[in-house]
Amino acid sequence: MKHKKEILIILLIQITEVLGFSLILPFLPFMAQDFGATPFLVGLILTSFSLLQFITAPIMGRLSDRFGRRPLLIVSQVSTAAGFLILGFAKSLPMLFLSRIVDGAIGSNFTIGQAVLSDLSTKKERSRIFGIGGIAFGFGFLVGPVLGGALAKSSYSLPAFLAAGISLVTILMTLFFLPETSAKKKLQKNRLKIVDWSSIKAFLITFPTGLILAQLFFYLWAQAIFQGSFSLFARKQLNLGTDKIGYLLGYVGLINIFIRGWLLGKLINFLSEEKLRFWGMILLAVGLFLFPLARNFKNLLLSMTFFALGNSLARPFLTGAISRSVSDSKQGEVMGVVSSLGSLARIFGPISGGVILTSLPVFWLGIGGGGLMIIALFFYLREKHALKFQS
Repeated sequence: MKHKKEILIILLIQITEVLGFSLILPFLPFMAQDFGATPFLVGLILTSFSLLQFITAPIMGRLSDRFGRRPLLIVSQVSTAAGFLILGFAKSLPMLFLSRIVDGAIGSNFTIGQAVLSDLSTKKERSRIFGIGGIAFGFGFLVGPVLGGALAKSSYSLPAFLAAGISLVTILMTLFFLPETSAKKKLQKNRLKIVDWSSIKAFLITFPTGLILAQLFFYLWAQAIFQGSFSLFARKQLNLGTDKIGYLLGYVGLINIFIRGWLLGKLINFLSEEKLRFWGMILLAVGLFLFPLARNFKNLLLSMTFFALGNSLARPFLTGAISRSVSDSKQGEVMGVVSSLGSLARIFGPISGGVILTSLPVFWLGIGGGGLMIIALFFYLREKHALKFQS
Protein backbone atom coordinates (compact mmCIF):
# COMPACT_ATOMS: atom_id res chain seq x y z
CA MET A 1 0.00 0.00 0.00
CA LYS A 2 1.40 3.38 -1.03
CA HIS A 3 1.32 6.61 0.99
CA LYS A 4 1.51 4.81 4.34
CA LYS A 5 2.87 7.92 6.07
CA GLU A 6 0.06 10.18 4.83
CA ILE A 7 -2.62 7.58 5.65
CA LEU A 8 -1.19 7.21 9.16
CA ILE A 9 -1.31 11.00 9.67
CA ILE A 10 -4.95 11.30 8.58
CA LEU A 11 -5.85 8.34 10.80
CA LEU A 12 -4.17 10.01 13.77
CA ILE A 13 -6.11 13.19 12.98
CA GLN A 14 -9.34 11.17 12.85
CA ILE A 15 -8.54 9.52 16.18
CA THR A 16 -8.11 12.87 17.89
CA GLU A 17 -11.22 14.29 16.19
CA VAL A 18 -13.39 11.38 17.34
CA LEU A 19 -11.80 11.49 20.77
CA GLY A 20 -12.77 15.14 21.12
CA PHE A 21 -16.32 14.58 19.89
CA SER A 22 -16.97 11.43 21.91
CA LEU A 23 -15.83 13.10 25.13
CA ILE A 24 -19.07 15.11 25.24
CA LEU A 25 -21.52 12.31 24.37
CA PRO A 26 -22.12 10.91 27.88
CA PHE A 27 -22.97 14.26 29.48
CA LEU A 28 -24.33 16.70 26.86
CA PRO A 29 -27.98 15.53 27.19
CA PHE A 30 -27.77 15.80 30.99
CA MET A 31 -26.14 19.22 30.76
CA ALA A 32 -29.05 20.36 28.62
CA GLN A 33 -31.57 18.87 31.04
CA ASP A 34 -29.91 20.74 33.91
CA PHE A 35 -30.66 23.93 31.96
CA GLY A 36 -34.33 22.89 31.71
CA ALA A 37 -34.41 21.07 28.35
CA THR A 38 -36.99 18.35 27.62
CA PRO A 39 -35.91 15.20 25.70
CA PHE A 40 -37.32 16.78 22.56
CA LEU A 41 -35.27 19.97 23.12
CA VAL A 42 -32.19 17.83 23.75
CA GLY A 43 -32.85 16.29 20.33
CA LEU A 44 -33.03 19.77 18.80
CA ILE A 45 -29.65 20.69 20.30
CA LEU A 46 -28.08 17.59 18.79
CA THR A 47 -29.91 18.28 15.53
CA SER A 48 -28.57 21.84 15.21
CA PHE A 49 -25.09 20.50 14.51
CA SER A 50 -26.33 18.10 11.83
CA LEU A 51 -28.53 20.75 10.22
CA LEU A 52 -25.54 23.00 9.64
CA GLN A 53 -23.47 20.05 8.42
CA PHE A 54 -26.21 19.19 5.93
CA ILE A 55 -25.96 22.68 4.47
CA THR A 56 -22.18 23.09 4.45
CA ALA A 57 -20.65 19.62 3.98
CA PRO A 58 -21.12 19.48 0.17
CA ILE A 59 -19.65 22.98 -0.10
CA MET A 60 -16.62 21.94 1.97
CA GLY A 61 -16.21 18.79 -0.10
CA ARG A 62 -16.31 20.72 -3.38
CA LEU A 63 -13.99 23.42 -2.08
CA SER A 64 -11.51 20.72 -1.07
CA ASP A 65 -11.69 19.37 -4.64
CA ARG A 66 -10.86 22.85 -5.99
CA PHE A 67 -8.44 24.32 -3.47
CA GLY A 68 -6.98 21.23 -1.82
CA ARG A 69 -7.80 19.13 1.23
CA ARG A 70 -5.26 20.65 3.63
CA PRO A 71 -6.49 24.28 3.89
CA LEU A 72 -10.14 23.24 4.16
CA LEU A 73 -9.28 20.67 6.83
CA ILE A 74 -7.55 23.36 8.90
CA VAL A 75 -10.55 25.70 8.64
CA SER A 76 -12.96 22.95 9.70
CA GLN A 77 -10.78 21.99 12.68
CA VAL A 78 -10.68 25.59 13.91
CA SER A 79 -14.49 25.64 13.82
CA THR A 80 -14.62 22.43 15.88
CA ALA A 81 -12.21 23.77 18.50
CA ALA A 82 -14.24 26.97 18.84
CA GLY A 83 -17.44 24.98 19.34
CA PHE A 84 -15.92 22.98 22.19
CA LEU A 85 -14.61 26.15 23.87
CA ILE A 86 -18.09 27.69 23.80
CA LEU A 87 -19.50 24.46 25.27
CA GLY A 88 -17.00 24.64 28.12
CA PHE A 89 -18.15 28.15 29.03
CA ALA A 90 -21.86 27.42 28.47
CA LYS A 91 -24.19 28.52 31.27
CA SER A 92 -27.50 28.38 29.39
CA LEU A 93 -29.40 26.58 26.64
CA PRO A 94 -28.66 29.29 24.03
CA MET A 95 -24.92 28.78 24.59
CA LEU A 96 -25.36 25.02 24.16
CA PHE A 97 -27.11 25.65 20.87
CA LEU A 98 -24.37 28.11 19.83
CA SER A 99 -21.61 25.57 20.58
CA ARG A 100 -23.17 22.98 18.29
CA ILE A 101 -23.98 25.54 15.58
CA VAL A 102 -20.39 26.87 15.46
CA ASP A 103 -19.00 23.34 15.17
CA GLY A 104 -21.57 22.33 12.57
CA ALA A 105 -21.15 25.44 10.43
CA ILE A 106 -17.84 24.46 8.82
CA GLY A 107 -16.57 21.59 10.96
CA SER A 108 -16.60 19.01 8.14
CA ASN A 109 -13.49 17.24 9.38
CA PHE A 110 -14.53 13.70 8.56
CA THR A 111 -15.91 14.63 5.14
CA ILE A 112 -12.54 16.00 4.06
CA GLY A 113 -10.67 13.23 5.87
CA GLN A 114 -12.57 10.61 3.89
CA ALA A 115 -11.74 12.47 0.68
CA VAL A 116 -8.04 12.39 1.67
CA LEU A 117 -8.22 8.62 2.17
CA SER A 118 -9.87 8.34 -1.26
CA ASP A 119 -7.00 10.36 -2.77
CA LEU A 120 -4.43 8.02 -1.26
CA SER A 121 -5.97 4.66 -2.19
CA THR A 122 -7.01 2.73 -5.25
CA LYS A 123 -10.63 1.69 -5.76
CA LYS A 124 -9.80 -1.87 -4.71
CA GLU A 125 -8.20 -0.64 -1.49
CA ARG A 126 -10.95 1.74 -0.39
CA SER A 127 -13.15 -0.58 1.69
CA ARG A 128 -10.04 -1.78 3.51
CA ILE A 129 -8.80 1.81 3.96
CA PHE A 130 -12.18 2.97 5.24
CA GLY A 131 -12.14 -0.05 7.54
CA ILE A 132 -8.79 1.09 8.91
CA GLY A 133 -10.37 4.52 9.30
CA GLY A 134 -12.95 2.74 11.43
CA ILE A 135 -10.12 1.72 13.76
CA ALA A 136 -9.42 5.40 14.32
CA PHE A 137 -13.10 5.96 15.03
CA GLY A 138 -13.21 2.93 17.32
CA PHE A 139 -10.13 3.95 19.31
CA GLY A 140 -11.41 7.49 19.77
CA PHE A 141 -14.83 6.15 20.69
CA LEU A 142 -13.25 3.74 23.19
CA VAL A 143 -11.27 6.35 25.12
CA GLY A 144 -13.47 9.44 24.67
CA PRO A 145 -16.76 8.38 26.30
CA VAL A 146 -15.00 6.68 29.21
CA LEU A 147 -12.86 9.73 29.89
CA GLY A 148 -15.69 12.20 29.27
CA GLY A 149 -18.14 10.29 31.46
CA ALA A 150 -15.64 10.13 34.33
CA LEU A 151 -14.67 13.83 34.10
CA ALA A 152 -18.32 14.91 33.83
CA LYS A 153 -18.98 13.58 37.34
CA SER A 154 -16.85 16.48 38.61
CA SER A 155 -17.69 19.14 36.03
CA TYR A 156 -19.26 19.29 32.59
CA SER A 157 -16.72 21.94 31.58
CA LEU A 158 -13.68 19.69 32.06
CA PRO A 159 -14.35 17.27 29.16
CA ALA A 160 -15.46 20.17 26.93
CA PHE A 161 -12.17 22.03 27.46
CA LEU A 162 -10.23 18.80 27.00
CA ALA A 163 -12.04 18.24 23.69
CA ALA A 164 -11.04 21.77 22.61
CA GLY A 165 -7.42 21.02 23.47
CA ILE A 166 -7.50 17.80 21.46
CA SER A 167 -8.90 19.70 18.47
CA LEU A 168 -5.99 22.14 18.70
CA VAL A 169 -3.62 19.15 18.51
CA THR A 170 -5.24 18.05 15.24
CA ILE A 171 -4.77 21.55 13.80
CA LEU A 172 -1.04 21.38 14.57
CA MET A 173 -0.80 17.88 13.07
CA THR A 174 -2.41 19.11 9.86
CA LEU A 175 -0.23 22.22 9.67
CA PHE A 176 3.09 20.47 10.20
CA PHE A 177 2.70 16.87 9.06
CA LEU A 178 -0.06 16.49 6.45
CA PRO A 179 0.90 17.23 2.82
CA GLU A 180 -1.64 18.16 0.18
CA THR A 181 -3.14 15.04 -1.43
CA SER A 182 -5.36 16.48 -4.15
CA ALA A 183 -4.45 18.44 -7.27
CA LYS A 184 -6.10 21.85 -7.02
CA LYS A 185 -8.64 22.68 -9.68
CA LYS A 186 -9.42 26.11 -11.06
CA LEU A 187 -12.36 27.87 -9.50
CA GLN A 188 -15.35 27.67 -11.79
CA LYS A 189 -17.42 30.76 -12.48
CA ASN A 190 -20.68 29.31 -11.20
CA ARG A 191 -21.46 29.98 -7.57
CA LEU A 192 -21.46 27.29 -4.94
CA LYS A 193 -24.99 26.57 -3.86
CA ILE A 194 -25.86 26.54 -0.16
CA VAL A 195 -27.34 23.09 -0.63
CA ASP A 196 -26.39 21.63 -3.99
CA TRP A 197 -29.59 19.70 -4.60
CA SER A 198 -28.62 19.05 -8.20
CA SER A 199 -25.47 17.25 -7.08
CA ILE A 200 -27.37 15.21 -4.51
CA LYS A 201 -30.06 14.37 -7.05
CA ALA A 202 -27.47 13.43 -9.68
CA PHE A 203 -25.86 10.88 -7.37
CA LEU A 204 -29.19 9.56 -6.11
CA ILE A 205 -30.44 8.78 -9.62
CA THR A 206 -27.15 7.19 -10.69
CA PHE A 207 -27.00 3.40 -10.52
CA PRO A 208 -25.77 1.84 -8.28
CA THR A 209 -24.62 4.91 -6.31
CA GLY A 210 -28.18 6.05 -5.52
CA LEU A 211 -29.26 2.72 -4.03
CA ILE A 212 -26.14 2.52 -1.86
CA LEU A 213 -26.65 6.12 -0.70
CA ALA A 214 -30.23 5.19 0.27
CA GLN A 215 -28.89 2.30 2.36
CA LEU A 216 -26.43 4.62 4.06
CA PHE A 217 -29.12 7.23 4.75
CA PHE A 218 -31.53 4.87 6.54
CA TYR A 219 -28.65 3.15 8.34
CA LEU A 220 -27.41 6.50 9.68
CA TRP A 221 -30.93 7.59 10.62
CA ALA A 222 -31.40 4.40 12.65
CA GLN A 223 -27.98 4.85 14.22
CA ALA A 224 -28.79 8.47 15.11
CA ILE A 225 -31.96 7.42 16.97
CA PHE A 226 -29.81 5.17 19.13
CA GLN A 227 -27.03 7.71 19.68
CA GLY A 228 -29.38 10.61 20.36
CA SER A 229 -31.54 8.76 22.87
CA PHE A 230 -29.07 6.36 24.51
CA SER A 231 -27.91 8.51 27.42
CA LEU A 232 -31.43 9.67 28.34
CA PHE A 233 -32.80 6.13 27.96
CA ALA A 234 -30.03 4.63 30.12
CA ARG A 235 -30.73 7.11 32.92
CA LYS A 236 -34.53 6.84 32.64
CA GLN A 237 -34.73 3.06 32.29
CA LEU A 238 -31.73 1.83 34.32
CA ASN A 239 -30.69 4.90 36.33
CA LEU A 240 -27.15 4.85 34.96
CA GLY A 241 -24.75 7.76 35.55
CA THR A 242 -22.37 9.43 33.11
CA ASP A 243 -19.50 7.10 34.07
CA LYS A 244 -21.37 3.86 33.28
CA ILE A 245 -22.81 5.38 30.12
CA GLY A 246 -19.26 6.27 29.11
CA TYR A 247 -18.12 2.67 29.76
CA LEU A 248 -20.92 1.30 27.56
CA LEU A 249 -20.11 3.67 24.71
CA GLY A 250 -16.43 2.79 25.13
CA TYR A 251 -17.39 -0.88 24.79
CA VAL A 252 -18.84 -0.08 21.36
CA GLY A 253 -15.51 1.51 20.43
CA LEU A 254 -13.61 -1.56 21.65
CA ILE A 255 -15.63 -3.86 19.38
CA ASN A 256 -15.03 -1.45 16.48
CA ILE A 257 -11.27 -1.73 17.03
CA PHE A 258 -11.40 -5.53 17.18
CA ILE A 259 -13.55 -5.93 14.07
CA ARG A 260 -11.97 -3.28 11.85
CA GLY A 261 -8.43 -3.62 13.16
CA TRP A 262 -8.08 -7.41 13.09
CA LEU A 263 -11.11 -9.36 11.90
CA LEU A 264 -12.22 -7.27 8.91
CA GLY A 265 -9.24 -8.08 6.71
CA LYS A 266 -9.67 -11.78 7.40
CA LEU A 267 -13.40 -11.70 6.70
CA ILE A 268 -12.85 -10.04 3.32
CA ASN A 269 -10.77 -13.06 2.29
CA PHE A 270 -13.69 -15.43 2.94
CA LEU A 271 -16.84 -13.43 2.22
CA SER A 272 -17.64 -10.83 -0.41
CA GLU A 273 -17.92 -7.19 0.64
CA GLU A 274 -21.60 -7.23 -0.39
CA LYS A 275 -22.36 -10.13 1.96
CA LEU A 276 -20.46 -8.51 4.82
CA ARG A 277 -22.40 -5.30 4.23
CA PHE A 278 -25.66 -7.28 4.33
CA TRP A 279 -24.85 -9.14 7.55
CA GLY A 280 -23.64 -5.95 9.16
CA MET A 281 -27.03 -4.33 8.56
CA ILE A 282 -28.82 -7.46 9.85
CA LEU A 283 -26.84 -7.45 13.11
CA LEU A 284 -27.41 -3.73 13.51
CA ALA A 285 -31.18 -4.19 13.08
CA VAL A 286 -31.21 -6.90 15.77
CA GLY A 287 -29.32 -4.66 18.20
CA LEU A 288 -31.69 -1.75 17.61
CA PHE A 289 -34.81 -3.89 18.08
CA LEU A 290 -33.40 -5.25 21.38
CA PHE A 291 -32.02 -1.97 22.73
CA PRO A 292 -35.18 -0.46 24.31
CA LEU A 293 -36.31 -3.84 25.67
CA ALA A 294 -33.36 -4.02 28.09
CA ARG A 295 -34.46 -4.12 31.72
CA ASN A 296 -31.01 -4.62 33.25
CA PHE A 297 -27.38 -3.87 32.49
CA LYS A 298 -26.70 -7.37 31.11
CA ASN A 299 -29.49 -7.14 28.53
CA LEU A 300 -28.40 -3.65 27.52
CA LEU A 301 -24.85 -4.93 27.02
CA LEU A 302 -26.16 -7.72 24.78
CA SER A 303 -28.10 -5.33 22.55
CA MET A 304 -25.08 -3.03 22.30
CA THR A 305 -22.92 -5.99 21.26
CA PHE A 306 -25.20 -6.66 18.28
CA PHE A 307 -25.27 -2.94 17.51
CA ALA A 308 -21.48 -2.60 17.64
CA LEU A 309 -20.83 -5.72 15.54
CA GLY A 310 -23.28 -4.58 12.88
CA ASN A 311 -21.98 -1.04 12.82
CA SER A 312 -18.37 -2.24 12.52
CA LEU A 313 -19.23 -4.23 9.40
CA ALA A 314 -21.83 -2.03 7.70
CA ARG A 315 -20.17 1.39 7.66
CA PRO A 316 -16.82 0.67 5.91
CA PHE A 317 -18.46 -1.43 3.20
CA LEU A 318 -21.18 1.14 2.56
CA THR A 319 -18.61 3.93 2.29
CA GLY A 320 -16.27 1.82 0.18
CA ALA A 321 -19.06 0.82 -2.21
CA ILE A 322 -20.10 4.46 -2.68
CA SER A 323 -16.51 5.55 -3.30
CA ARG A 324 -15.92 2.82 -5.90
CA SER A 325 -19.13 3.68 -7.74
CA VAL A 326 -17.90 7.13 -8.86
CA SER A 327 -14.85 8.44 -10.71
CA ASP A 328 -11.71 9.71 -8.95
CA SER A 329 -12.55 13.31 -9.88
CA LYS A 330 -15.84 13.07 -7.96
CA GLN A 331 -14.47 11.71 -4.67
CA GLY A 332 -14.64 14.97 -2.73
CA GLU A 333 -18.08 15.78 -4.14
CA VAL A 334 -19.60 12.38 -3.38
CA MET A 335 -18.12 12.36 0.13
CA GLY A 336 -19.73 15.77 0.64
CA VAL A 337 -23.07 14.29 -0.44
CA VAL A 338 -22.46 11.31 1.88
CA SER A 339 -21.86 13.73 4.74
CA SER A 340 -24.94 15.79 3.83
CA LEU A 341 -27.21 12.75 3.75
CA GLY A 342 -25.65 11.62 7.01
CA SER A 343 -26.34 15.02 8.52
CA LEU A 344 -29.92 14.88 7.25
CA ALA A 345 -30.31 11.46 8.88
CA ARG A 346 -28.84 12.82 12.11
CA ILE A 347 -31.32 15.70 11.96
CA PHE A 348 -34.20 13.24 11.95
CA GLY A 349 -32.61 10.81 14.43
CA PRO A 350 -32.33 12.88 17.64
CA ILE A 351 -35.72 14.51 16.99
CA SER A 352 -37.30 11.08 16.44
CA GLY A 353 -35.74 9.77 19.64
CA GLY A 354 -36.75 12.90 21.55
CA VAL A 355 -40.38 12.63 20.43
CA ILE A 356 -40.50 8.96 21.45
CA LEU A 357 -38.94 9.56 24.88
CA THR A 358 -41.26 12.52 25.47
CA SER A 359 -44.62 11.07 24.42
CA LEU A 360 -44.40 7.35 23.52
CA PRO A 361 -43.44 4.06 25.23
CA VAL A 362 -39.71 3.37 25.00
CA PHE A 363 -40.15 0.19 22.92
CA TRP A 364 -40.92 2.52 19.99
CA LEU A 365 -37.21 3.36 19.95
CA GLY A 366 -36.61 -0.21 18.75
CA ILE A 367 -39.47 -0.13 16.27
CA GLY A 368 -38.18 3.14 14.85
CA GLY A 369 -34.48 2.20 14.63
CA GLY A 370 -34.99 -1.42 13.62
CA GLY A 371 -37.68 -0.49 11.10
CA LEU A 372 -35.34 1.96 9.38
CA MET A 373 -32.75 -0.81 9.03
CA ILE A 374 -35.40 -2.98 7.35
CA ILE A 375 -35.84 -0.17 4.80
CA ALA A 376 -32.05 -0.06 4.29
CA LEU A 377 -32.05 -3.80 3.66
CA PHE A 378 -34.86 -3.36 1.11
CA PHE A 379 -32.64 -0.98 -0.90
CA TYR A 380 -29.77 -3.47 -0.60
CA LEU A 381 -31.94 -6.20 -2.11
CA ARG A 382 -33.05 -3.84 -4.88
CA GLU A 383 -29.40 -3.12 -5.67
CA LYS A 384 -28.52 -6.82 -5.81
CA HIS A 385 -31.61 -7.64 -7.92
CA ALA A 386 -30.83 -4.87 -10.41
CA LEU A 387 -27.20 -6.00 -10.73
CA LYS A 388 -28.31 -9.59 -11.29
CA PHE A 389 -30.84 -8.47 -13.90
CA GLN A 390 -28.19 -6.40 -15.73
CA SER A 391 -25.78 -9.34 -15.84
